[in-house]
This record gives sequence, C-alpha cells and structure tokens, in this order.
Amino acid sequence: MHKKHLCGPALSALLLLAACTGTAGNSAARAPADGCDAGLAKGKSAASLDQKIVCIKTSAKTHSFTVEMAQTPQQQSQGLMFRTVLADAKGMLFPFDEPRIASFWMKNTLIPLDIIFVAPDGKILNIAQQTTPYSLEPVLSIAPVGAVLELRGGLTAQLGIKAGDTVYWNTQH
Repeated sequence: MHKKHLCGPALSALLLLAACTGTAGNSAARAPADGCDAGLAKGKSAASLDQKIVCIKTSAKTHSFTVEMAQTPQQQSQGLMFRTVLADAKGMLFPFDEPRIASFWMKNTLIPLDIIFVAPDGKILNIAQQTTPYSLEPVLSIAPVGAVLELRGGLTAQLGIKAGDTVYWNTQH
C-alpha cells in the first residue's frame, strides 16, 4: 500500500517522509479495553512486523484483531502490497505521530481492503469499503487522522463496523 499525496513531487516526498515516522501517541491507544486485550503484543508476523491486538467497539459488540504495525516509512509504503489473502482476524495498523489527512492507493495490492480512518480520539471518521485492487485512485480520510487500519475487504460491513465506532490499542506494551 503506497501513500500518495496530491501535491507536487517534492512536496509529496517531504510529506510522505513526515507522515511515516514513529508510533502513535494518540488517545485512541489509551482507551479502556472493554474485555479486549488491546495492545497485547503478539510477536512478529510472517513479514517480520511487530503485531498487537487492536479492538473496535461497535454499538453491538467489541471486535478484536491481530494487526501488523506499519511503523517505519518502509513498512508504511509496503503496507499490504503483494499479499494474496488477509484473514478475518488480521489487519495492518498505520499509526501517526501527528494527525494528518491520510491518502492511500491500491497500487500492487492484490486483494480488496476496507480502509478505516481513525481520528486521534479513536473514533472512526470514515471507511473506504472494498477498495479496488491495483487502483491508483486516492482513498482519502475526510479529516486529519491519528491512524489508519486496514482489514479484509467487506469485513466492516459484515461486522457492522461504521463511522463513529471506536478503535483502540495500547502503545505501552
């Protein structure tokens, strides 16, 4: 998953570098666990990325996902490209140090994804459902976000996850 910014090439490169540093320090990371092991470290993924538990609280239920943490610029630019499958209980989290408008594209991404844009307070702002594999069209947040969570395409609709629901994890583990 490449990040794409809608400015000139030099500014885009600068913004990309600034957008892809560190781990989240936003308040979403400190929300109560509500029966979910939010933030629990789950070792390394097959792609050698750190994994943690991320929870999404809907009006009906709290859902738990083991996510790969895309923390470095290289990890964030690679994202879920070239993957052929993404299990229902898996995903990838892109945490940001500072809130920003997020823009993603599906270049070299072989499977449809649901891209969840998470405000700094943990509320879901918007969801791009069933994104189109290989597309170069930008998929944007509607406001600055503290993180982006990617899940299997169609999963948010199946689980009733929508804008206004809460995403949380703990960066202290």
